[in-house]
Amino acid sequence: MAGDCIFCKIIAGEIPGRRAYEDDELVVVHDINPQAPLHVLVLPRKHIEKLTDLTSEDDALIGRMQRVAAQVVEEAGAGDFRTVFNCGEGAGQSVFHIHLHVLAGRGLGWPPG
Repeated sequence: MAGDCIFCKIIAGEIPGRRAYEDDELVVVHDINPQAPLHVLVLPRKHIEKLTDLTSEDDALIGRMQRVAAQVVEEAGAGDFRTVFNCGEGAGQSVFHIHLHVLAGRGLGWPPG
């Protein structure tokens, strides 16, 4: 766990979060400010601040995050979905622990944001 990281605290169970999935590598929680009927965050248990901090050793982790996202959407019966990583404050990253947003259950226009 990294210091005051809110996502590390949610993963550790120190702060409540409504979980949709968890295993040895990942925890999926419902977003507290949902932007779609289904809006979950896929959190790796390993603390990595930003996408630019990833190493080649993390390649499988990122792929697994995407596969678990698809599984959670399928289990929810939410249909088409979008996944989003934000990297840096200017891109909307407000918690510096990588996390994959998964949005589904409504039409998602383009361009986003």
